[in-house]
Amino acid sequence: MKTLIKNARIVNEGRIFNGAVLIDGELIAKVFDEADVPEEVVKGASVIDAGGQYLIPGAIDDQVHFREPGLTHKGEIATESRAAVAGGVTSYMEMPNTNPQAVTQELLEQKYKRAAEVSAANYSFFMGATNNNLDEVLKTDGTNVCGIKIFMGSSTGNMLVDNEDVLSEIFRNTKLLVATHCEDEPTIIRNTAVYREKYGEYIPISAHPKIRSAEACFKSSAKAVELAAKYGTRLHVLHVSTADEMKLFSPGKVSEKHITAEVCVHHLWFDENDYIAHGTRIKWNPAIKSAEDKAALWKALLADQIDVVATDHAPHTLEEKEHSYFKAPSGGPLVQHSLPAMLELSKKGLIPIERVIEKMCHAPADLFRIDRRGYIREGYYADLVLVSSDRSWIVSPKNILYKCGWSPFEGTKFSHRVTATFVNGYLVYANGDVVSGIQGKRLKFNR
Repeated sequence: MKTLIKNARIVNEGRIFNGAVLIDGELIAKVFDEADVPEEVVKGASVIDAGGQYLIPGAIDDQVHFREPGLTHKGEIATESRAAVAGGVTSYMEMPNTNPQAVTQELLEQKYKRAAEVSAANYSFFMGATNNNLDEVLKTDGTNVCGIKIFMGSSTGNMLVDNEDVLSEIFRNTKLLVATHCEDEPTIIRNTAVYREKYGEYIPISAHPKIRSAEACFKSSAKAVELAAKYGTRLHVLHVSTADEMKLFSPGKVSEKHITAEVCVHHLWFDENDYIAHGTRIKWNPAIKSAEDKAALWKALLADQIDVVATDHAPHTLEEKEHSYFKAPSGGPLVQHSLPAMLELSKKGLIPIERVIEKMCHAPADLFRIDRRGYIREGYYADLVLVSSDRSWIVSPKNILYKCGWSPFEGTKFSHRVTATFVNGYLVYANGDVVSGIQGKRLKFNR
């Protein structure tokens, strides 16, 4: 089956140009850097006229929590992957803090088996590290698993790895990429005690960035960077959130780095002033911090100190989120709205659209060495997204596809709309509807 997408404004590898893309089966067969396509190409192909819309590579989200198994009242691989393709995300990497946790090779493979049955998008799953599963961690095959996840700060699922000897052994012995959640636990415990003494059980949400503080983030991230430098480990620090952490990362091409960093959309969009309006709905770990921290993240992103933009998509029910500070879980759903949000920030002049595509499509593919994805190139998988820049819409429960049914962006008007998403050459989403369900494939890695 062949599909020709013509009259598109292709955004790829730092360029925007008028052109067309021919899909043949699962792959991109030809990229036309011109408006006119030879007649012999059109013949026999299903033709989609993009009408001047942007055509971009599918976004790759390197940090999501889809909650399956064990937490499926919050989300499922089926529901959240459909929300992903509706937002232009065609590949994702999911975290191990499910129930049971993905901390053995058998449990990890069970998640892959389930995704093969129900995922609309391409998938990979991190192997989870604990204080006592080093042998299982070291069995992980880097050609078909994205990496090892270490919680160097506690969060949902209580997978904290705080044994110094274990951390050293993981960093010393693994050949895989290590992705870290970095917050220093003793600092958080100390800060919590201070605020509990002051407020009791009813701490205001505005205290969250003071409890899970910039100091806690920097101390933990610095430790991870120190370990990686000592043992030559390939390190990726997830969801950096502070100005101080930017001292730890160097600018440059992601493909040439040994230590890299990711920032999440919510840390680029919100700051601590937004707790007044949104309350615990924007309670994340690490916390959303000051406007100065947000500005520093933007500066580092544009300077290529930060390499990837992702979501940390982590759904909870509204009932759960509306509890008081200690009882309200951290995390929120974002994967359907990350690309529209970044394109909105591009429209506001904060980042060129070419850089959005670099940070959400090209860089994750390069960083993880994903096989033939993340670019519009001949011979690559046809993970493609059409985006209209003149069909504005407002986020509401009527158009939210997350199982939890809500979004921190509710009421936000976006100027860019995903109109079509292709996964492995198949049209899986079109104009508001998921039209084809199970097209995702297991990601492979050139390592």
